[in-house]
Amino acid sequence: MKELYALSSYALSDLVEIWDYIRQDDPDAADRVEAELLEKCESLARMPGQGHRRSDYTKANVLFVPAYSYLIAYRPGTDPLQILAIIHGARQVRKVLKERGV
Repeated sequence: MKELYALSSYALSDLVEIWDYIRQDDPDAADRVEAELLEKCESLARMPGQGHRRSDYTKANVLFVPAYSYLIAYRPGTDPLQILAIIHGARQVRKVLKERGV
């Protein structure tokens, strides 16, 4: 079966960091949040175009969708859908994306 979306190495690292952070307080919640973030990625792949451009974060062709306190950044029009980052909204999103070349 063809993959609907692909996590970049950064997005995968983001997901692991999110899981590790939440797991410290509640392992079950960490599993739930991870599952729901991945479900959101699948939803984006099935219905691309969700979200908004954020020119204050990047000039690149990237859309952002909120999920919990995180922003999922993805590149529309890719097959499979490229998930670029899953970043906590309290972080310096613009700086993180710039460091990653997005």
